[in-house]
Amino acid sequence: MTEGTRPRRTFRLRVSAIHELHVEEWGNPAGRPVVCLHGGPGAGLDAGERALFDPAVDRVIHLDQRGCGRSTPFASLEENTTWDLVADLETLREALGLSSWLLFGGSWGVTLALAYAQTHPARVTGMILRGVFLFRLRELAWFYQDGASHIFPDRWEDFVAPIPDDERSDLVAAYHARLRSPDALVREAAARAWCTWELSTCSLAPDEHLLALASSDGPAERDFRFALALLEAHYLLHGAWLADRPLLARAAIDAIRRIPAVIVHGRYDQVCPLDSAWALHRAWPEATLHVVESSGHSAYEPGIERALREAIAAFGDRYR
Repeated sequence: MTEGTRPRRTFRLRVSAIHELHVEEWGNPAGRPVVCLHGGPGAGLDAGERALFDPAVDRVIHLDQRGCGRSTPFASLEENTTWDLVADLETLREALGLSSWLLFGGSWGVTLALAYAQTHPARVTGMILRGVFLFRLRELAWFYQDGASHIFPDRWEDFVAPIPDDERSDLVAAYHARLRSPDALVREAAARAWCTWELSTCSLAPDEHLLALASSDGPAERDFRFALALLEAHYLLHGAWLADRPLLARAAIDAIRRIPAVIVHGRYDQVCPLDSAWALHRAWPEATLHVVESSGHSAYEPGIERALREAIAAFGDRYR
């Protein structure tokens, strides 16, 4: 972590009898509050995002969601649902004494931002959403069953290799079973294959940092892979508990119509195809959509990063 992105304050937040969250703050303590919602679920906070913000203007709040990063218990699936995470955000907002905040989320962070904003719209001053993921069945099938496999057939072959032919009709369930195996070697092999597939497809050009996360044998990288794979499989298997509260429902969209929002999405995003951002924009035309050419899913591709900086600056001007 570079000196410029070191947190100003770090603390623990008890959110249930089981779970305690790791929280970090950076920037101006009297500035515009922004809560960053990481991807996965299970990826943990990304300190690199702080470089997108202005430390003189922004009070940036990062947290490791339940079960990942430095939150405890590590990789726990107990009391770990979308609605638990929404409740955690309210607990955090109240603990910080904030009346409202800006939501900044990417990928799964978009799902969580929408779920939170639709539940607590009065607490949201604005939303910056990157790489939209709505947890629809078509999105899950595209990346984990039949879709992206046609764009990356070589990497897909490696992804399905650990799974016998008779289990490949439901790869999420097959991986979920292996990630919960009592055999540590089976768990590690499954986590490595799962994360290699995801991290090798999320940028238009190969990202050496992401590929290292997928392949390194360091303990931090192994923990990252296991939490990411297990929590993603857990949420995917349960449809993120959104079946009775779909994010694109008319009532859900009406709840957030007054909230200023910017959507940033790469034209060639293969993890979360542009169709998802387009569907959200069609349902919520008041939100501004920026389709970034020559870009995939990662927040750190040049075009995506530039669009995010512009959106953050525009919200900063409004705050001032």
